[in-house]
Amino acid sequence: MKTYFNPKNNPRVIIIQKLYGNFFNEDRNVEFPKHRFKKFIKDIVLGTIERDELIIDELNTKLGNEFILEKLDKVFQTILKAATYEILYKPNTSISIIIKEYLDSSNFFLEDSQTKYLNALLDNIGKKLRTKNA
Repeated sequence: MKTYFNPKNNPRVIIIQKLYGNFFNEDRNVEFPKHRFKKFIKDIVLGTIERDELIIDELNTKLGNEFILEKLDKVFQTILKAATYEILYKPNTSISIIIKEYLDSSNFFLEDSQTKYLNALLDNIGKKLRTKNA
């Protein structure tokens, strides 16, 4: 059963929207509206944009030859990049929380089958990136 929450108030939904606009709609002027998690949202969005190439390298390296990021749906790519940024640069947030938050947010953008694939990928990335740094 999916839980309902207001996507306008969900920080990770906002993160996905801002990053999608930047990566795929050439929206270089990223603005952050008033929000109780504005600092968090801004940190994740700007950090993901700044480290985009490094994140892509990490994803390609950790997920093997069969994985080709550019062949995935654009929203899917955006979610993977943001979650990977958090896994890499927010060590105080548990992987399970990061994955749960992005899976909940992905329900607004992806089909159930895509969400299951996203869950598997995020779990895989989380294990490979966090154990490497431990």
